[in-house]
Amino acid sequence: MKRISVCFIILGTAVFPARSQTSGGFFPDQQLITTGIYYYPEHWNENQWERDIRRIAEMGFEFVHLAEFAWFKMEPKEGVYDLAWLDKVVDLCSKNKLKVVMCTPSATTPTWMRLKYPETFRMDGHYIRGENGTRGLGSITNPAYRLFVKKIVTELAKRYGKNEHVTGWQLDNEPPAIPDYSPSSQGAFREWLKKRYKTVQALNIAWGAAFWSEWFNSFDEVVIPNTELVGWWGNNPHALLDFKRYLADSQAEFLDFQAGILRRYISKVQYITTNYTAICTGADARRTRQLDFATYTAYPNGGSDNIGNLGFRLGDSKAILFASEFYKSVGGVSGVMEIQPGPVNWGSYNPLLQPGTVRMWLYHSFAAGGKLACSYRFRQLLYSSEQYHAGIMLTDGVTASPGGEDYRQFMKEIKGLRQEFKPGAVMPEKLSARSTAILWNLENYWTIDRQKQTWQWNAWNYPVKFLEMTKALGAPTAVIDESADLSRYKFLIVPAYEMADSGLVKKWEDYVLNGGHLIITCRTATKDRNGHFWEGGIAAPIAGLIGAQVKATDMLSSYAKGDILSGSVHYSWNNWADLLIPAPNTEVLARYDNQFYKGQAAVVQHRIGKGTVTYIGVDTDDAKLEKDILRAIYTGAGAATEDYPPGVYVYWRDGFYIAVNYSSDNYTMSLPAQARILVGEQVLKPAGVLVWSE
Repeated sequence: MKRISVCFIILGTAVFPARSQTSGGFFPDQQLITTGIYYYPEHWNENQWERDIRRIAEMGFEFVHLAEFAWFKMEPKEGVYDLAWLDKVVDLCSKNKLKVVMCTPSATTPTWMRLKYPETFRMDGHYIRGENGTRGLGSITNPAYRLFVKKIVTELAKRYGKNEHVTGWQLDNEPPAIPDYSPSSQGAFREWLKKRYKTVQALNIAWGAAFWSEWFNSFDEVVIPNTELVGWWGNNPHALLDFKRYLADSQAEFLDFQAGILRRYISKVQYITTNYTAICTGADARRTRQLDFATYTAYPNGGSDNIGNLGFRLGDSKAILFASEFYKSVGGVSGVMEIQPGPVNWGSYNPLLQPGTVRMWLYHSFAAGGKLACSYRFRQLLYSSEQYHAGIMLTDGVTASPGGEDYRQFMKEIKGLRQEFKPGAVMPEKLSARSTAILWNLENYWTIDRQKQTWQWNAWNYPVKFLEMTKALGAPTAVIDESADLSRYKFLIVPAYEMADSGLVKKWEDYVLNGGHLIITCRTATKDRNGHFWEGGIAAPIAGLIGAQVKATDMLSSYAKGDILSGSVHYSWNNWADLLIPAPNTEVLARYDNQFYKGQAAVVQHRIGKGTVTYIGVDTDDAKLEKDILRAIYTGAGAATEDYPPGVYVYWRDGFYIAVNYSSDNYTMSLPAQARILVGEQVLKPAGVLVWSE
């Protein structure tokens, strides 16, 4: 077998040109949102391509997404490139006035690579190589794989980098940061650790290696922590946290590696992005440096019950809700690059959707600021593992599916809204007065999910729960990172931000001193950045900020009934409870009203400078307590609130108000007398959409 030896430096040490322009510049404001469709010409007879592309244009789509899984056809044999077939499809798109989003094919390696270069495939926790037959098998730290990726991306960049019909590039597909235990990954992990800790002594301290005799004498002794072989309970949580960081850094660097190749050849008007999954627990979009912006894949359907008796047909409202805000923190804009126009093939069950549901999803992404919306896929496949995935077209290739009709209606309505667009629209004062941000990062998800301490804790949905609450109160809400300018927001929520340092706490304090309203929840600042407890009280670094000490933490069984009293209202809890000792100048907003610590503070508020700090020390299932506390904070700061029911989301963008309804009940929207309804009706039915201007 042939082998390739290549030297490269991983994890962000290479220098690439800067981003070509501000991300928003790729999408003119007056366009509002642009729509596209995945098309796989390699799956169909060439004599059908022209008909399909023409049909795509006739339906109202504006761009075609090509080539993400077509490496086998681009390079049928090692070093033999064939892009003539792709040229034909690009030309057909041009003929039909369609733009193209070109994709790099690194997610699906061709068969010849696995046969001749098995080292290019990653290893699982049992040190077994992946086999040919699915996607995402490449070992992204392997030199041979890297060289093949470099060559195919270079060929594509040279071919289409100056093509005026190619509007942008998608790298890879749903980058997952999958664990890789192969020799190349083991070596890369050691290099990552050397770069982070400099000395093995610093590593030993960070990992608490004195425990259970895990001490290392050199970096060469370190192996990737492996829960498959050591067992879940036995693995070092600090080592596992670093492994997660390494995987996310490696994935980000691999994307930047591809982007750097493209930048050498492509036009400055072509953007570079990728499509992370809406619920992405491995790859961290914020770690990339070369993407112009990040997009996301959203699959709200898939057999979950959701809201009410129709919820299983309407989809999970949280999928687009959180992703649409989080991914805007990369490049300032985002959009849904992949959304299913009907049933999927992987759900626990795969029901037909309520009529209009796909249209509602599209409007939800648009309402949240999405600049593009693209559907997977144009034609329902007749064979292979995703043949049950719905398409815009049914299996005959010429009849639009219900989701296809939803897309057609959405695109027609967007063209109408473009005529109503007025540049320079400013968010109304009633909305900006309750502008809110949620501080969140993946590292805190990793560390809490590893040591949840109670199976009732939902590490992913905890910050999402607060986003649902703020949207129910009518607050425009962003999901931000630590580098964000906090002064842009009247209210800042910090939910379960377990790892912190003095610099971050100082930033929070400055925000409050200058008039901000800070809401901190349980499980915040309980550890340092290495995941160690403080040598002091629980959450010691924020004790002065919140005006209280965390005395202890309690968790109840699923059947136990904890009670909290706030004013004259009782609330139930059984997930998590911090027992607080407030300082003399701290106001107690809620107390525990049963258990042996009845009367202990559960929620406190501390005034500092011009602002307030509220500490919510409890996690409840129904979120009624948290929502009422938030409402009181908004109103106390002079910001009026709304009271939208679960699943009804209302947004403002570009001068338009947009409402969508994921609930199973009709909801009558309260509109001012001067409102002009542009799309839909005032009574929002399940899967309903309403757009109006004032």
